[in-house]
Amino acid sequence: MKRRDSRSLASTFAGYFVLVFFALVFLYPFVIQVANSLKTEPDAAANALSPLPHPFTTGGYEKVFLNTDLPLWLGNSMLVTILVTAGRVLLCSMAGYALARVRFRGRKALFSAVIGVMAVPPVVLFVPKFLVLNQFGIYDSYTALVLPLIVDAAGVFMMKQFFESVPVSVEEAARIDGAGVWRTFWSVVLPMARPALITLTIISFQGSWNEFAHTLVAVQSPELFTLPRGIADLVSGSLGKGTQYPLKLGAAVLATIPVAVIFVVFQRYFVRGANEGAEKG
Repeated sequence: MKRRDSRSLASTFAGYFVLVFFALVFLYPFVIQVANSLKTEPDAAANALSPLPHPFTTGGYEKVFLNTDLPLWLGNSMLVTILVTAGRVLLCSMAGYALARVRFRGRKALFSAVIGVMAVPPVVLFVPKFLVLNQFGIYDSYTALVLPLIVDAAGVFMMKQFFESVPVSVEEAARIDGAGVWRTFWSVVLPMARPALITLTIISFQGSWNEFAHTLVAVQSPELFTLPRGIADLVSGSLGKGTQYPLKLGAAVLATIPVAVIFVVFQRYFVRGANEGAEKG
């Protein structure tokens, strides 16, 4: 019995040791990013992998706000992210419910097309996307930043799968009470999809906040740059010569904060939604 207990304790210790090790491996780059943003430029260049700034300084962050258009990039990113996230949550939910419950001709073919879109690498759509934006006259505008991202095939698929797990009897009871399709969706089924909606919100917020490739083909005016595009401009050397690690990494840290806050706040709902999806699947 004691031998079994000692083996169990040893295996538990080994498991936690492995988890802690990999956690440190994943956290170390972020620690280095924060540390280098608080270093002087010579110290960051000479001791890039040191987690301790020497000397400690916030000069990198001061340069980010004084020498760059970071406030403008933050504003553009917030605007685009809020609009895209709200649009995806609403439209993906509506499309997912229609594909899951509404019977119409071509429904299976339409769902197959959604699956097909998910299989297409985004890079393949860069040139067609640019041509469409230019043809419609919305290239280099906020509309070009928001409209192509406002619906996501993966979001439609996720919501469809969730709505299919909702008992049909719930909707039948609503229809007996006189509710139509829209009322049933909006007042009965959608509130039940809260875990899936929160999961979709987090994924959409993170994806649109970090979206970089789309901005390359959607806009070219600096006043329309979002945060990823602006930081890429910094990395390319727009402020002159030198590594400027504290400035660049300081901007990267500031870009990470909103997504981290959103995930921490809604983490329990995100995990609950994933667990419920696994159980129902």
